[in-house]
Amino acid sequence: MKLQKALEGHKKEIVSLWLERTLNSYKSSGFFKKENDSFANPVGVNIKEALNTIFDLLITNAEQLDYIEALDQIIRIRAVQTFTPAQAVAPLLELKWVIKQVFSAKKDTEPLLRELDDLDCDIDRLALMGFNVYTECREQVYRGRIKEIKSGSYVLTDAGCPSKLLQDRPRVLKNN
Repeated sequence: MKLQKALEGHKKEIVSLWLERTLNSYKSSGFFKKENDSFANPVGVNIKEALNTIFDLLITNAEQLDYIEALDQIIRIRAVQTFTPAQAVAPLLELKWVIKQVFSAKKDTEPLLRELDDLDCDIDRLALMGFNVYTECREQVYRGRIKEIKSGSYVLTDAGCPSKLLQDRPRVLKNN
């Protein structure tokens, strides 16, 4: 069995396990896994779409530039959250582990484990591209933040609601 045919034949299982492991990195992973509505769950739906696209591109030996949109779709979400750069890019590298897990559990694909070197290199390149996307997204966030500070609009966004500020002040005991 050729590697590409094996990957195509086990796509559903591989992408499903990959998606599960990726969504497990979130605190609300249960919600992200269950909800399929793109308006109620944009994070889960976008990650699912991106992982499917990335896997399809990998098994068709697509050009590096073809990955940018799908990488942006998943990494941009992770770049604006509290993930470190390593955590943001980790799901891309997880694919290597997922493929080895799925292939080692099947007798027909177990011999193909030795042929994964080229695919592993492709996934490593993909992770490096993901890191570039992450840094570009973080730069955008920081540029936006600097623009807010220069314009003074941060006062509106960071100051908080006046009634909330009153609640946060220590209460003064009233005389009876």
